[in-house]
Amino acid sequence: MDRILKAARASGSLNLSNRSLREIPNEVYKYMDACGEGENWWEAVELQKLIVAHNSIEVLRDDLRNLTSLTVLNISHNRLTQIPAAIGELTVLKMLDVSFNAISCLPNEIGSLTSLIKLDCSGNLLKELPNAIGGCAELSEIKVSNNSLMELPEELVGCAKLTKLDLEGNKLVAWPESIFTSCKSLAELNASKNALARIPESLGLLSRLIRLDLHQNRISSLPSSISGCASLSELYLGNNLLSSLPVEIGELSLLRTLDLHSNQLTEYPVEACKLHLSALDLSNNSLSGLPPQIGMMTTLRKLLLTGNPLRSLRSNLVCGPTATLLKYLRGRISADESASASAQPSSTDDLVATAARLSLSSKELSLHELSLDHVPDVVLESVDVVKVDLSKNFIKELPEKLSFCSSLQALILSYNKISEWPVQVLSSLSNLTCLKVDHNPLFQIPPDAFSNLSKLQILDLSGITAALPEANSLSSMLLLEELYMRRMQLQKVPLDIENLHHLRILDLSQNLLVSVPEGFKNLTSLTELDLSDNNITTLPAELGLLDSSLQALRLDGNPLRSIRRPILERGTKAVLKYLRDKIPA
Repeated sequence: MDRILKAARASGSLNLSNRSLREIPNEVYKYMDACGEGENWWEAVELQKLIVAHNSIEVLRDDLRNLTSLTVLNISHNRLTQIPAAIGELTVLKMLDVSFNAISCLPNEIGSLTSLIKLDCSGNLLKELPNAIGGCAELSEIKVSNNSLMELPEELVGCAKLTKLDLEGNKLVAWPESIFTSCKSLAELNASKNALARIPESLGLLSRLIRLDLHQNRISSLPSSISGCASLSELYLGNNLLSSLPVEIGELSLLRTLDLHSNQLTEYPVEACKLHLSALDLSNNSLSGLPPQIGMMTTLRKLLLTGNPLRSLRSNLVCGPTATLLKYLRGRISADESASASAQPSSTDDLVATAARLSLSSKELSLHELSLDHVPDVVLESVDVVKVDLSKNFIKELPEKLSFCSSLQALILSYNKISEWPVQVLSSLSNLTCLKVDHNPLFQIPPDAFSNLSKLQILDLSGITAALPEANSLSSMLLLEELYMRRMQLQKVPLDIENLHHLRILDLSQNLLVSVPEGFKNLTSLTELDLSDNNITTLPAELGLLDSSLQALRLDGNPLRSIRRPILERGTKAVLKYLRDKIPA
């Protein structure tokens, strides 16, 4: 113990995890009084980080108040039944983890932790949160999953900086509307596995919400105000009592995952066919049919329909590949629009005309894979269209008239024959939030390629071998959330990627990269990072600092020597923990 404490007094960090401790050693509470031989007390560093997780500690003594410089206290996975009032005297504490103990209540003194940013009390016996928690004005993240909470205190409105709130696995039957009116910075809200019966209208005030998980509750309706959650990317509502969906759900332009399994839905609204989903789960509902417009949801990669009394679809379609089902439904659109059920568009012009008619209501024009060698006039005349999909054609250039389509928010040009970057056109489309120019034979990307695309949130440059400009070409797109740069023959990562603080998905796979910048630690919103199939031999330890946000780190196909195979095989969290532990204390 003397050796460990001596090292701690040099670093300010003490880790006593997994030591079968039944109590915190007395020397820890008297940390600064226990300088040993050869130590100068004036050179000792105050204890700032104390980790005693995965032990058998039953009591936390009041002497805790002596550790006034603590910023991190992790006493998770022990046998605590209470937290002493002395906790309130740790006024510089920023992270408190008391998860997986047997704590039945938190002391009111916790409200004195005015510097607290993260609080994790998951897996305890809590029946309520103290009203004093409203005093923790700096709180950004609260995890209180798997307890027995029946209600939330109104005082939670004092935590206006909350970005993550995890309430999964409690006994909540309602929540104060004031939370949504005050905590407008929420990005992730998980209230799954409770007994909630309704969602307040004020939910629509959460314009920054990215992930909402309400599965396994008793919710019977979704408020029309859901359209106000403009940043929503993932919505989980499975195992509830929904019988219908509001048409306003179709306005969630950034929604990618929608889980509605095991409800009582009798129809899927046509308006929701405007969504750019990649996954839609409608299994185990009461659907007897589907709107054929679902066939136009060309971004869908997974559509689950089993467990519905569908009469208009053969079972082999329902259970078969999603692409086959979508193609069938698109054919139904053509059939419905013609007088004969067997009629099919007979030419490219007919297909373009059909797509144009559909775009009048959907505001989306899909001309995907029609063997076009130019941009049809109907695109240039579609002044109200917000999305145009011209992918998988033979288009070589964009007409200048496309510059006048100022309402365009999404332009899909993937897999064409474009060889020259359309500077003039793209510089005029300042409302673009999604641009895909992947797999075109572009010979150059000019320095000002993205200068007027400040609203862009999704950019795909995959398969383009033209070199990126040396200057900060990506820095103008500070709202970028998804960046795909697969198979670009990149030998180094563009440095300005480090400035994209909203980035959630970064794909750099199948390149020639040999290293990863330490600056990736600044990408604190990143949830997916694909580095597979490169020449990377080592990873910076600082990448481990992303462990709270990064959910998927793909490294296969690299000659990594610095991380043992067993660690790699245990997945993302194990790799990030390994890297984080290598950071000097």
